[in-house]
Amino acid sequence: MQKRSVKSGDDKPTAEETMKTEPLLSPDGAGDQTVKIFNFKVHKVVLVVHINIFLYATCFWIQTGTLPYLSKRLGVDPVVFGYLQTTFAVVQLAGGPLYGRFGDLFGGRAAMTLAFSASALTYFLLGLSYNIPLLFVSRLPSMFMHAMQGGQMIVTDLGEVHKRADALGKLGMSYGVGMVIGPLVGGLITKHVSEEFAAFLASAGSLLSIVLVLAFVPKHTKKPEAKVAEEASSSSVFNFKKIINLVLAPGVLFLLLIKIGSGIPIGIFQSMFQVVAIDTFHLAADQNGFVMSYIGITTMIVQGIGIGILTKRFSENSILKWSAFILVWSYLLMAFCTNIWQLCAVFLPLVIGLTTKNVVLSAAVTKTVSDADTGAMLGLNMAVHSLVRTVSPTIGGYMLEHLGFPSFGYLGFVLCSIVTVVLFIKFRQPS
Repeated sequence: MQKRSVKSGDDKPTAEETMKTEPLLSPDGAGDQTVKIFNFKVHKVVLVVHINIFLYATCFWIQTGTLPYLSKRLGVDPVVFGYLQTTFAVVQLAGGPLYGRFGDLFGGRAAMTLAFSASALTYFLLGLSYNIPLLFVSRLPSMFMHAMQGGQMIVTDLGEVHKRADALGKLGMSYGVGMVIGPLVGGLITKHVSEEFAAFLASAGSLLSIVLVLAFVPKHTKKPEAKVAEEASSSSVFNFKKIINLVLAPGVLFLLLIKIGSGIPIGIFQSMFQVVAIDTFHLAADQNGFVMSYIGITTMIVQGIGIGILTKRFSENSILKWSAFILVWSYLLMAFCTNIWQLCAVFLPLVIGLTTKNVVLSAAVTKTVSDADTGAMLGLNMAVHSLVRTVSPTIGGYMLEHLGFPSFGYLGFVLCSIVTVVLFIKFRQPS
């Protein structure tokens, strides 16, 4: 028989009752946690996360645009550059699931601080690189350079489940703004100052993000019931049994395999794009920056506006099927591109298909697990991306050297055709 305690007017609530009754992320119980921007209410912490993701993307794309030119100046050929990209992918693959588990256990503030610290160190070492071995060493701290994953974890924690894809899409829009500005800034600095200065600027931007995280992001962002569930489970970051169980959860493996199948072509193309831009299309650093900014603007529009409209009108299954269908024909068109203007035209449907597919898949995998494990699941989702990037540079380097640029398009056409057929069979019943 359960006893009911009766309190007098002077009795103080217990800590457990306080946690349940006080507003989330407001330890002192004071103040509204939202701000108004253009008549839209935005959670203060989510707003800070968006600012940090913008800074992260800006700094990342500054160094991404700088890296191939610095590498070429140091005597790196396409094959060695492929090894460099593989090294980056391998260390990110190793760190992705661990970073997600770390975020679930220690909270959003610790996770974001770790990510930006890794970013700052990676870019700083890149700026110091005066030979090829140091270039490889500069990739090692990126094991925990997962700020986007950390941001997704916080937005997932604070948002509503049925609006998750839209929330992740809007976070991608902030990333897209940085992707527009970063290559432009990086290209101009590389052209007028130096590659090293661009890398140091990216490092400084990451340090600014650390300050913002420590000042505005709370220690924990998960809902109270999710924190209780997490405390009841193993508290080890290196709990590989837990990670394996998440992979084997219903529906997860299928979604991850779809991500791999449709991700291989773009992973190979992205790993070699900087080399293609220089050797095939003969772009200068600033011109390369303009192309990357064009891609960023397209991505930003699709993620910030398109995803919200699509998820309100269509099911996620339908969006997934038709985005894969768009990719099939985008890759086929890519195979016939002979100049940069044609390639930029193909980028439009390609970016639309890739962006919608990636956002919907990211939202879908988080819905297969409890709120306590969303960070680890996002880590697995990111690990798949890193796994693709691990093998992509080696395959891409071989394809570019022996088969030529059109082979990227033909590979994408074949693999995405298979993925599309599988999706249409799997989701043939209306959802």
